[in-house]
Amino acid sequence: MAVLAPKKHGKLGSASGSRTQKIPDFKMVMSNAAPKKRFYKPRIKRLELIMFTTQLSVMLDSGVVLSDALDAITGQAEDGTFKTIINHITIAVKNGENFSDALADYPKVFSSMFVSMVRASEASGRMSEMLHTLAGYLEFEFEIRNRIKGALTYPFMMALVAVAATSSLIIFILPRFMKIYESRGAALPRLTQLLVDVSNLFRNLKGLTIFCTAAVFIAMAMYKCFQTVNGRRTIDYVRIHMPILGGIFVDMVIARSMRIIATMISTGVSVLETVEVVHGSCDNYYFQQLWIWVDEKIRNGYQLSEAMQICPQNQLIEPAILQMLKAGEKSGNIGKVSNKISLFYEKKLENSIVSATKIIEPLMIIILGAIIGTIAIALLLPVFRISSVIAH
Repeated sequence: MAVLAPKKHGKLGSASGSRTQKIPDFKMVMSNAAPKKRFYKPRIKRLELIMFTTQLSVMLDSGVVLSDALDAITGQAEDGTFKTIINHITIAVKNGENFSDALADYPKVFSSMFVSMVRASEASGRMSEMLHTLAGYLEFEFEIRNRIKGALTYPFMMALVAVAATSSLIIFILPRFMKIYESRGAALPRLTQLLVDVSNLFRNLKGLTIFCTAAVFIAMAMYKCFQTVNGRRTIDYVRIHMPILGGIFVDMVIARSMRIIATMISTGVSVLETVEVVHGSCDNYYFQQLWIWVDEKIRNGYQLSEAMQICPQNQLIEPAILQMLKAGEKSGNIGKVSNKISLFYEKKLENSIVSATKIIEPLMIIILGAIIGTIAIALLLPVFRISSVIAH
């Protein structure tokens, strides 16, 4: 299996937020015998990551040393990519490398949020608590994704059945009616003729080649466009403003951000380092701009709630959240307040997904029904007119 070792990530800096960048290098993939240099981009199952985080949290909380805990987890893990990765991390930790730096070598497995929270816990000395929170968050995110996939499974299966049935009718039934109409010198109904033209396009090798080539170029152009700042800004704007799903996405980001703030502040991490981790956990342009602004204002002496309130993107944060954060800052319980906000938004997110599921399923059925109904009418029109064509 080829292994590509990504370049090192920068460390979280001090309270001033400075970063120490390491020179990019290729990590030597080590085995117990002879080291070999391989290249790969590992991808693992989400459940494997959840299990690893949970086991490590429990073992560290029980007083087991990190290297021994990693050894035990490696011994219990099933053979595969993830076991190989854990083994490499264990060897790196035993050789004196920081746990967070070893994790950062595998960004496809451990996200920037995961690495940043572990790095912060190394500084605070409360890694087991941080890993416990990370495991809970990963489980919550996994359940949310499964619910969304479950909501789309039924419409997707319907679409597959509809495509199979329609294709059979176009391939086997429609040509027979075409021969009858052609033999009688009659023209097919317009809707049916349009369906015939589309089917002929896909049967014609030249036309199909042109269509596929155009589709590939359009897809590549859109991909390149979305890699630019303006492209990202556009797609992220659509993502947070689209009906039904936009609210779910915003609630998910806020719940995640508040959960990170609650965990890191409660474990003694500074507000600046916390904001830096929250910024790294957001993959939406507008939320990233919000936290960049907040980071800058906090360095200039503003409180967290004040910086969020005067941010140009403050419409993403509800006023109630700002009021609760302000009250938490005054009482010195910002960690507890953030935890309550995250719990509220997680519950709200669950309810939003249930509501969206009830809307999406019938909506998909209506859309598919309209498409299939149109195709069915196009196929049935020649049947209705066949008697008059034969008589003619």
